[in-house]
Amino acid sequence: MRRATDEREKRVDASDVEALPGKGVKGVVDGDIIRVGNRRWLAENGVASFPDEVLSNFEASGKTAVIVASEAHILGVLAIADAVKDDARDTIEELEQMGIEVWMITGDNERTACCVAEEVGIQHVMAGVLPGDKSAKVEGLRKLGRVVAMVGDGINDAPALAAADIGIAMGTGTDVAMEAADIALMRGNTHGVIDAIRLSNATMKKIRQNLFWAFIFNSLGIPLAALGLLSPIVAGAAMAMSSVSVVSNSLLLRRLKLGRGMPAVKP
Repeated sequence: MRRATDEREKRVDASDVEALPGKGVKGVVDGDIIRVGNRRWLAENGVASFPDEVLSNFEASGKTAVIVASEAHILGVLAIADAVKDDARDTIEELEQMGIEVWMITGDNERTACCVAEEVGIQHVMAGVLPGDKSAKVEGLRKLGRVVAMVGDGINDAPALAAADIGIAMGTGTDVAMEAADIALMRGNTHGVIDAIRLSNATMKKIRQNLFWAFIFNSLGIPLAALGLLSPIVAGAAMAMSSVSVVSNSLLLRRLKLGRGMPAVKP
């Protein structure tokens, strides 16, 4: 749009505009049906010839090729690409070092998806997934016995975030995604995912420690009290010490050093 404005191209209006998720958009311009979308959808609607070399060059560079066509003729090709976050590759490497298997689920075609996956170091790719099918892919992984954490930021990611065992939404994403997720990161950098995992692991460790010491206090105190060998004053002091130890141990979480992103856990 900006380039068209700069070059003073004439703006045209479209009527009967219809958006088809995972396929494209169509409308009527000056009496002609114009479609803007992917190759598969246009082929289904009678477009038989494609500029394969142009499409291949775009896809090989990690861009999604969007074709503009009339009833049966190609009018142009647009290249769309999301910028890969600077810390994405480091985050993927760190996740794999933690023993976490990373998958990419995307609506892009396989060639484009594999190009992006190679850039960030992802080994497992599900390409060509329609927006409504992302949650089914997540459920499929869960049925294989995997515990799935889904990271997303778009409207189309919301069902998959809700279907996952843990949904993690980026802070720069849509409100729908953040509402559907279990964890909302305060920032848009991917390293916040690492921070969320580390904070969760540390929290569970503290919970186990607190339960252990509470069990010890009660295991020693209750039998002594039942036998009349424990003064009520001493029992009260021991109970207070138990509470103080639990709170003090929990406060040690403040010393946990996180990376570049700080997660906020929804209540």
